[in-house]
Amino acid sequence: MFAFVTALAAAATTAVTTAATRAPFIPTPVPLVLPQNLFGAPATWGQQHPVVLALVQGLFIVSAVGLIALMAAQTTKTEGLGGSIGGRMESAYHGRLGLEQQMGRLTTTFASAFVILAIAFFFITR
Repeated sequence: MFAFVTALAAAATTAVTTAATRAPFIPTPVPLVLPQNLFGAPATWGQQHPVVLALVQGLFIVSAVGLIALMAAQTTKTEGLGGSIGGRMESAYHGRLGLEQQMGRLTTTFASAFVILAIAFFFITR
């Protein structure tokens, strides 16, 4: 019986010592994670004006397809570098432009529109 009481006293002493040295349980709080931008992602001018963005995109596609079609429809000239830089001299004296000259001007217009719309699209979506 004495051995039982001694073992019980030793176990009680160990339990009291362990409870006294162990830190009380405090749950760890969840860290506060803030988003990078508290007001959401910055909106571009194009996101704020979707009608203008859609208009520029549509015109850009039309100009690209038109430019491809006009470039494919034109015939090549074998005049060399002098003809491409200076053009033909007799074309300055005709009253009306022929089909080739009209297609050349239309191609220049579509190419200019393509470049201008590409620059506009860059600044709108930036």
